[in-house]
Amino acid sequence: MPKIIEGVYFIPGQDEMMPDSHTCVIGNPSSKDLSLIDPGLVGKGNYKIDSIRKLGIELEDIKRVIMTHTHFDHIGALSEIQKKMPWAELWIHQAEGDPLEQGDERTVYGMEMFKQVCQMQFGIKSGSLTFKIDRKLQGGETLEIGGMSWEVIHIPGHSLGSIGLYYSPEKILIPGDVLYADHAIGRFDLFGADGVSLKDSLKRLSEREVKILLPGHNRAVTKLPTGYILETLKQWEPCLT
Repeated sequence: MPKIIEGVYFIPGQDEMMPDSHTCVIGNPSSKDLSLIDPGLVGKGNYKIDSIRKLGIELEDIKRVIMTHTHFDHIGALSEIQKKMPWAELWIHQAEGDPLEQGDERTVYGMEMFKQVCQMQFGIKSGSLTFKIDRKLQGGETLEIGGMSWEVIHIPGHSLGSIGLYYSPEKILIPGDVLYADHAIGRFDLFGADGVSLKDSLKRLSEREVKILLPGHNRAVTKLPTGYILETLKQWEPCLT
C-alpha cells in the first residue's frame, strides 16, 4: 500500500537479520515540499530511493528528513539518503538531536552489546553516526509542510526523543516505535527508555482519534478500531511501571 492518501506514502521496510524500519513520505507532490520520515537500516538507502522514484516523486522535491527517533534501524540509512539528497534538512527532537550532534551514540544503539553487533556486522566505526541537526523539535509544534498541517507529539518511553506525527483531517498517526498494530508496543529496556513515560505517551496518543496507523514496524492499519490505543495501553499497563 505505497499510497495511503494523496500526500501520504508508505514504503515497507525490508527486514533481514535486523529489522529495517518502514519509511513514509508526506506532503502533496504539487507542493514540491515533501518530507521523508525515517530512512531505515544501513544498506537500505537505495531501496528507499528507488521506491520513492517508483511513486513518481522527484528527489529534488524532498526538502527534509524527519526522524521519529534515532535508533539504528531508523537512522542507519541516513548517510545513504543524504548522499542522494544533500540539500535535505534533518529534523529531530532535541532530546536525541543534542547527543547525536555531540557523537553520543547511546541513543542510536540503545545498549553496548547491540552496538558491538552492529559495528561488526556492518563495519561501522564509532562516531560515524554523528550528524548536524537543522531543526530540533520540542513537541507541540504544528508543521505546515507540503500543503499539510502535521502536529508533532513528544512521546518518550521507547526512547528519549520519540515523536509522533499526527494529521488531523484524515486522523493519521505516524508513531515511530511507540505503538504498533496487533496491540504491540515498542520495547522499553534500552538507553533512554522508560516504562512509565511510555505509559504516559500511550495515554496521550489515546486522546486523539486515529483511523490510520503507520508504525515503524509491523503492518500499517488503514481502518484502526475505535479505542484501539486505549485498549493497547490497558493490556500493557501492568508492565509499564
